[in-house]
Amino acid sequence: MLTALLGTKLGMTQYIHEDGTVSAVTALRVGPCTVTQIKSATTDGYDAVQIGYQDTPERKLTQPRRGHLSKNGIAPLRHLREVRAQEGQTPEVGAVITADMVFQPGELVDLTARSKGKGFAGGVKRWHFRGGPKTHGQGDRWRAPGSIGAGTTPGRVRKGLKMAGQMGNKRTTQKSGLIVAVDAGRNLLFVRGSAPGAPDGLVLVRKKASR
Repeated sequence: MLTALLGTKLGMTQYIHEDGTVSAVTALRVGPCTVTQIKSATTDGYDAVQIGYQDTPERKLTQPRRGHLSKNGIAPLRHLREVRAQEGQTPEVGAVITADMVFQPGELVDLTARSKGKGFAGGVKRWHFRGGPKTHGQGDRWRAPGSIGAGTTPGRVRKGLKMAGQMGNKRTTQKSGLIVAVDAGRNLLFVRGSAPGAPDGLVLVRKKASR
């Protein structure tokens, strides 16, 4: 069976356990996902399973995407991703995979999504810098980043230096989320804690790799 599925983040809520305790959880609608292609080491150089998620009108797909799906008789799908399959359990093209077929309560999962965009932010907000001294006449340096490099050597600003800029709106992974419950009828996963991204955003839910 597969090790990951695509889903949608619905939002946060509370889950009441049988013993009366309450957990803060994120509700995710995971699947159903359709297997659209099987890749193998002999033909593609690596092993993977391509899955599709979320129905969409055919007019919203590019011509190559439309042809790729239609040749196997698969309805138009908005999102395609490649995931791994467990050894010896590769599904067939056209198979529909639901959340309860892959995930069980008590498992740990990694959640990958595009984080919320915060716009242009300074160093204090973006990187949690301390800022400059608050006394001795430093009236305009409270939230300044400080030195960004020496003048003679290297004589330039090094690449990757933490500075002001676009905050958020990038692919991020939140690791080791505990699956509290699985609602098979509605393809819902309840994962303890928060999840990256905005509500209705696309989320890749992947089984935690065992060490």
